[in-house]
Amino acid sequence: MSSFLSRRRVLATGAAAGAALGIGALGAGPAQATTGPEETRTLDELYQAALAEGGKLVVYAGGDTPTQQDFTKAAFLKRFPDIDLTLVVDYSKYHDVRVDNQLATGTLVPDVVQLQTLQDFTRWEQQGQLLRYKPAGFSEVYDKFKDPHGAWVAIGAIAFSFMYSPSAVGSDAPRTPLDLVDPRWKGKIASSYPHDDDAVLYLYSLYVQKYGWKWAAELAAQNVRFARGSNSPGDAVRAGTHAIGVGGSGAPLSTGPVKWVIPDGAPFMAWGQRAAILKQAANKTAAKLYLNWQLSLPTQQGSFNGWSVRTDVTPPTGLKPLWEYPDAHLDGFPRFMADRAAIERWKQTFALYFGEVKGDPTPGWLGLHPGA
Repeated sequence: MSSFLSRRRVLATGAAAGAALGIGALGAGPAQATTGPEETRTLDELYQAALAEGGKLVVYAGGDTPTQQDFTKAAFLKRFPDIDLTLVVDYSKYHDVRVDNQLATGTLVPDVVQLQTLQDFTRWEQQGQLLRYKPAGFSEVYDKFKDPHGAWVAIGAIAFSFMYSPSAVGSDAPRTPLDLVDPRWKGKIASSYPHDDDAVLYLYSLYVQKYGWKWAAELAAQNVRFARGSNSPGDAVRAGTHAIGVGGSGAPLSTGPVKWVIPDGAPFMAWGQRAAILKQAANKTAAKLYLNWQLSLPTQQGSFNGWSVRTDVTPPTGLKPLWEYPDAHLDGFPRFMADRAAIERWKQTFALYFGEVKGDPTPGWLGLHPGA
């Protein structure tokens, strides 16, 4: 690490360190002028330009396990085999402050950030830390899934709900969150901690707003197995240790061992996973290649859950575009993420009901400069 740090100009000052915590600007100047039209170069042209730039790319991706983005990495490298891609997965809430600290100390590692912490992209844009850029296909992205100036764009549509094992629940499967507090499911539910992951927190807040705190008390009496990582509920259902999982993603049309539920007339939650190129990125052309590839029609048509961020990609039969589900609360999640004081109150209240978060982070402890 010392050789890495020695290659960087240390910019840390009291003002910069404070700005990295959201106190004022970070010394990068005001936001840039509005960008022009979207990218016109082909993926192959960008690929050659990225190789001429040095052929390296570092992406910080929000996620739950070290291998969660292996499919993405393999698909990208199959298309662009000579790019030296480093893709680091960690909880978004750790990646964002890690980037803040790197910016404050002049030791920036990633070129691209793709995170669940939506509020950070607004803040970084205001601080002038994001490169305004419109990949090819930007005009087809759902309006609320992109910054109009190109500071960030969503590359994936993700939704959280509950799920179950059809073989374990039989014909009497839970249909709404209210069914989860039925005594017959006691000891059979696994959930990610709502007070450890803000998307799960929003999901649980929607449940409480619809059913009241009585629902939370009744769920707490269900002997739920809480664990870190939004992958944990689906993993538990898939492994057969629990019949029901709460607080994770899935594919609603999947016919596998896990049935992910879009409740009828009841809330779930969804968002566009935002991605951006950092203005101080060392590998800007490779970063542009990555965003163009993520938004390309083949990539968007191959999404794991059937949903795309593009309005010109038709979901499989049986699904509507994610923004056509009012119970997905797409508009509510960005507002929720921006109100950090309210989020702290929700977290601490759920801790009173379900206990404190326990366990190591599922991606591991990655430190200050993973991927360097």
